[in-house]
Amino acid sequence: MRGLFTAGVLDVLMEHGVRFDGIVGVSAGACFGCNYKSGQPGRVIRYNKRFARDPRYCSWTSLLRTGDLFNADFCYRALPMELDPFDCAAYAANPMEFHVVATDCATGKAVYKRLDKADEEAFRWIQASASMPLVSRPVRIGGGEYLDGGLSDGIPLRYFESLGYSRNVVITTRPHGYRKFPTWKIRLLKPLLRRHPNVYEALATRYKWYNAALEYVDSRVASGDALLIAPEKPLEISRVCHDLDTMQRVYDIGRRAGESTLAAAAAFLA
Repeated sequence: MRGLFTAGVLDVLMEHGVRFDGIVGVSAGACFGCNYKSGQPGRVIRYNKRFARDPRYCSWTSLLRTGDLFNADFCYRALPMELDPFDCAAYAANPMEFHVVATDCATGKAVYKRLDKADEEAFRWIQASASMPLVSRPVRIGGGEYLDGGLSDGIPLRYFESLGYSRNVVITTRPHGYRKFPTWKIRLLKPLLRRHPNVYEALATRYKWYNAALEYVDSRVASGDALLIAPEKPLEISRVCHDLDTMQRVYDIGRRAGESTLAAAAAFLA
């Protein structure tokens, strides 16, 4: 739910006509970022607040019945197709590229996928990108199984640069200067991930590449090749949240961050 900060930033940029050649989203960034390509500001906070307390959306009941804390059928079919329609036609018509990152359960490595159409397969890739281990089933696509892209490349700046995107706006949900640290608690998850040892390894070593990615972002900001938008302080919201006021607060923090960086973003992109 820290991604509601990102949604607030993106909505402000959309409302002011800021356009990009491409976007890459990871986890909640994939679920929320796709609305930029479909041109639907306000949709993320609207449906999250509308269904925050609906057990079909996110609940322990869903986890027990389906194996997914965020009910896959509800989140990636009923919601975008029926309850709060995703504009698939506008998404396909927009020339902006949209990429997502998922983690291959067999290798523990990042997989990058460009999604040009908002079809069933695209929604499965977005689902995979946001499927947290232990509270989500691996998402089967083709012959592979995939989980949360944040396990393997949560800040894919190098990936986008490898595609030729030389000036990038990076949105993080942690304050500038944040760093991860190793914890012994990760070891408790090893038996639970015995079917996917490389996923466990990715989780156990995540702090190393994540911190390296943050340092790389800082270096690109210093060189003038990246613009960072981040909250000024911790957002104080958990990965799962059912409190409407807390969700609105984090979204509003994102909006204020977007508004305060509009001029800088315009100058940077120009």
